[in-house]
Amino acid sequence: MENVLEVKELSKQYTKVLAADKVSFEIGKGEIFALIGTNGAGKTTTIRMISTLLTPTSGDAVVNGFSVIKEPEKVRQCITYLPDEAGAYKNMTGKKYLRFMAGLFSTDIDTVNGYAERAEKICGLGERLNDKIGSYSRGMIRKLLLSRAVMTKPALAILDEPTSGLDVLNAIEIRKMIKQLAKEENMSFLLSSHNMLEIEFVSDRVGIISKGHLLVTGSTNELKQRYNSSNLEEVFERVVNNNEIL
Repeated sequence: MENVLEVKELSKQYTKVLAADKVSFEIGKGEIFALIGTNGAGKTTTIRMISTLLTPTSGDAVVNGFSVIKEPEKVRQCITYLPDEAGAYKNMTGKKYLRFMAGLFSTDIDTVNGYAERAEKICGLGERLNDKIGSYSRGMIRKLLLSRAVMTKPALAILDEPTSGLDVLNAIEIRKMIKQLAKEENMSFLLSSHNMLEIEFVSDRVGIISKGHLLVTGSTNELKQRYNSSNLEEVFERVVNNNEIL
């Protein structure tokens, strides 16, 4: 499988805290990879280094052949990053927001129209796109933001807690959207989540991170067999408590 992302001993040292320590993994084309860990484990730091928002202390990550250290501008052209706290302009309608965001990626009117139309189709909000975003539920806003994030068909979509704060039905819809994009458009995803049920449903492989160390990677089924566990929560507990590093 062709790799879209190769993370090579990526580290981030703050004054007194080693937030990420030689983290290494890869993501293939069309693959959904999830980083799971407790608060402060190093998930967001790792994601932000890959997104070029943080400069690594050492190591590197290569996205679609471009180094986050040497070619960050080219990396940004290959990725999209949707943070947990992302919002949208409440006084805009959904349709105007998507067209406005599409205009940030291109000045060609046909390209802009194509991006916006693609996002409108993906989000599935229909006539509600004519309403102001301020009237949307949190689930609707998240669908809008996800469609905005993938409108340009990025090589790698990086989503931090994609269903945080959503009710069960909206969370299921977001997960289905991600799986459909990976399957039908061969788009790769890097997810961060606390929700083990979500990870089991949506991801092809997972990586468990704790105290800045990536402890283990593999598919959910592989990890459940390896650690004689019935679910991913049990795997997580055993890996973190035993601090087993591959």
